[in-house]
Amino acid sequence: MRILITGAAGMVGRKLIGRLVRDGSVGGKRIAALDLHDIVAPALPEAAGIESTAFTGDLADEGATEALIARKPDLVYHLAGVVSGEAEANFDLGYRVNLDGTRRLFDAIRLSGHRPKVIFTSSIAVFGAPFPEVIPDDFFNTPMTSYGTQKLMGEALLADYSRRGFFDGVGIRLPTICVRPGKPNKAASGFFSGIIREPLAGQEAILPVPRSVVHTHASPRSAVGFLIHAATIDTDRIGPRRNLTMPGVGVTVGEQIDSLTRIAGPKVAALIKEVQDPTIWAIVQNWPTRFEAKRSRDLGFTAETSFDQIVQAHVEDELGGKLPAL
Repeated sequence: MRILITGAAGMVGRKLIGRLVRDGSVGGKRIAALDLHDIVAPALPEAAGIESTAFTGDLADEGATEALIARKPDLVYHLAGVVSGEAEANFDLGYRVNLDGTRRLFDAIRLSGHRPKVIFTSSIAVFGAPFPEVIPDDFFNTPMTSYGTQKLMGEALLADYSRRGFFDGVGIRLPTICVRPGKPNKAASGFFSGIIREPLAGQEAILPVPRSVVHTHASPRSAVGFLIHAATIDTDRIGPRRNLTMPGVGVTVGEQIDSLTRIAGPKVAALIKEVQDPTIWAIVQNWPTRFEAKRSRDLGFTAETSFDQIVQAHVEDELGGKLPAL
């Protein structure tokens, strides 16, 4: 099996690569090759028996996607994208990467005549206010940001190209992935991870929104699990509605901080400083809160059931199981 991963240098991409290399197979099929693409050079994993090749560039550039698809991947993970805050700040860049790049990739597959399975990472940003307390699977797609609009367009393309038989696609609407390791990115949701990650590293974190904000999260572990399961599921079970809202943990920011306090103690939680940011608040207050995610759960997708588990996963996976000594 040959696997193509776009956005391979990103956090989720790196985590996915690590899991694929450890497993050595997907759905019982041995992985023979990994084609890894990003705007910056992805790191090549050390994996006996798996050929790994790095590609760099912009998917929206002429010929970029055709070269990738010419290698005839059996499975395509399309993770590449401009994050929410950056897509809102830079309108042209967001549409170039999130829409034009996606369509070029899908068209390269269509024109090749090769029919791989395609897993597309979408977002809960495809939904827009006003929201019920718990958002059902059939809730209106009325995004309130450019990023959400771009992702919704990608979902529509995925469903139509799958309907036409050009490829076999599954779209997974990710909740906010938390706790993201590494440095902060330009996502408007970045503070959800920052208020956990930085204090656990003994550093101050800024909370730019009220503690009453409700949001749904899943760990990087769960995100990778979603991607693996999506690649193995029989799409006849999904039907024509190819885009699925993933499960997650819906909590207030205050409950996030409560979890941090239980696990790491009040001195660690005291490193969070509340400084409201009107720009971030304007984006976040139009985001969805909790999700039913019944379709995905019925199809076997799983995530954490408490935010304590999400914090603990970060401590285990990124901190070697060690808490800061404060």
